Order: sequence, then structure tokens, then C-alpha cells
Amino acid sequence: MQTDIATRAYNHSWRLDPVHRSVLDTDVYKLLMGQMILAEKPDVDVTFSLINRTKSVRLAEEIDIGELREQLDHARSVGLSKKEKIWLAGNTFFGKQRIFTPAYLDWLEGFRLPDYGLDVRDGQFELTFSGPWAEASMWEIPALAIINELRSRARLKDLGRFELDVLYARAKARTWDKVERLRALPGLRISDFGTRRRHSHMWQRWCVEAMREGLGQSFTGTSNVLMAMESDLEAIGTNAHELPMVYAALAPDDEALRQVPYEVLKAWARTYDGNLLIVLPDAYGTSAFLREAPEWVADWTGFRPDSKPPIEGGEEIIAWYERHGRDPRTKLAIFSDGLDVPEIERIHERFQGRIRLSYGWGTNLTNDFEGLAPGLKALSLVCKVIEAGGRPAVKLSDNPSKATGPAAEVERYRRVFGTDGATERAVLV
Repeated sequence: MQTDIATRAYNHSWRLDPVHRSVLDTDVYKLLMGQMILAEKPDVDVTFSLINRTKSVRLAEEIDIGELREQLDHARSVGLSKKEKIWLAGNTFFGKQRIFTPAYLDWLEGFRLPDYGLDVRDGQFELTFSGPWAEASMWEIPALAIINELRSRARLKDLGRFELDVLYARAKARTWDKVERLRALPGLRISDFGTRRRHSHMWQRWCVEAMREGLGQSFTGTSNVLMAMESDLEAIGTNAHELPMVYAALAPDDEALRQVPYEVLKAWARTYDGNLLIVLPDAYGTSAFLREAPEWVADWTGFRPDSKPPIEGGEEIIAWYERHGRDPRTKLAIFSDGLDVPEIERIHERFQGRIRLSYGWGTNLTNDFEGLAPGLKALSLVCKVIEAGGRPAVKLSDNPSKATGPAAEVERYRRVFGTDGATERAVLV
């Protein structure tokens, strides 16, 4: 039975309507990385910080800080249920059973989100999470989901019941039009990657069910662990930039820093294999990564080209495989950066039959309300690690606007990795 989203959005009778209700209402890559972090770097302390790249939107003027604090405090009370632990222990992930060890599941069962710091400066929230890496890292997805949903609620709270009904009817029609376009792509494999910036939990659930019905076998699953469990779907995900960012911050010298992208892969392979051997190459530049990559990287399952323009990034990876004597048609490319339907169509037309393709569809799936009501355009909102072991964490990216870290450190990283970029556009944190 489908939830009446408009009625649910209109009903404001609860003292607190929690956004975060389950430890599993997160992306599966957080659990995968958490298990590796506990095995490899259990004693490293880090700090994560909210970064609003959409500077024109003054979040602290749209969301009540008291309401945000209530939601964050509630999230800290949420623990893993017995049912959820049993499912994690017995379910098959990425073609393998028992991917999560008993030790990790015991840790997760006792886990609660650590404390946070919350302040306001120049209309923006200063929201930080500090503590052991495996703990602080778990805040990323809940924090982003909470802020995005509170913003949606704030924008919709003055709409009447029928206005909300029409709004969601239009949003559903828009989404279904996209699904019908995607249905025409031969050999399509696409999953939901939209938890972080979703309009709301209920809306993401509706989108997942629409994809499932509309695309059939072409819909491969969702990154959201809770929705995978409740809907009997595959939980889909790999790893994130925080791994090389923390390892790089801990590197004792420039030569160790230069080797970080490959040392991280070695550490990942000590915990996972098979379909989880996916390379995320762009933390310090895709070209720099490929230029120095050891031969064994070519034997991994594939790449997730992220911040480089997808056609350029895909061609570069295919050419790299060919230079290393590998048939790209046996390798996997997962595209997931800012995708909309026209972009997916372009990528598919260019690469279908040349490399195995998969897509992770995020914000444009679960938060495309622009033009349906004032102020509902999705934000570019991230929660990134900014410090590890007392040292600044840096990401260069193939897109200079996504670079993070102090300008002097960004410049040093560019020199070490031989990466082009715009230092002055780095996000100073």
C-alpha cells in the first residue's frame, strides 16, 4: 500500500516527526567503509563538516536551528534493531554472503552517532562531527538527509492539502516521464543513489518503487540499505573520497602522499574482492591517478568516474585499459555524478558495447521539484571530512569547484600529483 505523500506532508500534528529512524537509512558504502576503517584505521580521529556549495541559499534562514537540533538529537538515539542485524548477517551483498563480519555487526549494534557541533555564521549552519573515524563518518548521510528534508518541509508548510496533492502529482508525472525515457535504452542498468539529497524519505521510497515498476530488470537496486531491506532490493554502492582524503592527511611526506591512492586500494582489497573492486580515481585527479597506476589496478572490476565530464572520463579510462592490454568490454564503468536523463542518454549512446555500463542516479531522481513550488531547487550540499589526525584533509577533484581544503595544502597536493586546477576556488574550511 502506497503512502499518500501529500496527506503525510500536510499533517503537522506530531511533536517531532523524525527524519532519521534507522541506522540503515543510509548508503551502503558507509557500512562497507566503516568495516574497512575499523580493520585498518580504528584509532584515527577525524572531523566532518557540512559544506553548502549553493552559497546563495542561506540555510540558517530557511531552517529553524531548534528544529534542526531536535532532529540531530533524535538521530543520536537511533540504534540497530535485532531484525536489522539479522538481515545484515544473512543477506547476500554484491554476490557474496556474510560480507559483514560478526565483529563489525556487534560494533554496529552498540553504535550511536557521536555528538556534534552546531552554530550559525553569515546565514549558514556550521555543523561539524568529530571523533573516531568509523563513528564520525556515519553522520554524513543522516545529516544531509535531515537538512534537505527540513528545508523541504519549511518550503511546503504553508501549502494547503489540495496544493500539496497537485504538487506531488506533478512531481510524480515528471519522474514517470523520465522513467519512460530511460526504458528505451537497451541494456540499461541503473540504481538509486539519491539518499543524501532527497526531498524526503517518503519521496525517495516512491521514486524507488516507480523505478522498480517502470524499469523492471533494468533497475538494479538502491544505495539506501533500509529501502533495500524493506523492498527486497540489492543494496548498491562502492566507496567514497573520504578514504584517500584521510589516508592522504596521515601521509608523513610527499612521496607517501603520492602513493596514497594506491595504498587505499590495497587496504580495500584486504577486506573486499570481486564486484566491490571498483576504483574511484578522481580524488587527486583522474589523469594523475591513471598516469601512475600500478599494473594490478587494471585487474580490478572497474571504475567509477566521478567529477570529470563523463564522456571525457569514460574515453580516458577505456584508452587506459587498452594500453594495459585489457579488453574494456569486460570492465565496468559506473557513472553517478550529477546525472539527468539527457546525460544518461548521451553516455549510453557513446559507450554502450564498448564497456559495461551502470548508472547511479541521485539528486535528479529524488529531489527534482524545481519550478513546482518556490524555493524547491535542490542544493549542492555535502558533508566532507576536513581534518584527520589533526591535519587538514584535502580533495582536488577533476572539477575545481569541488576542491576542499586550505589553499596552501591544495597547492601542495597539486604539486605532488601534478594536477591542474584552480586553487583559489578551493573551499576553505
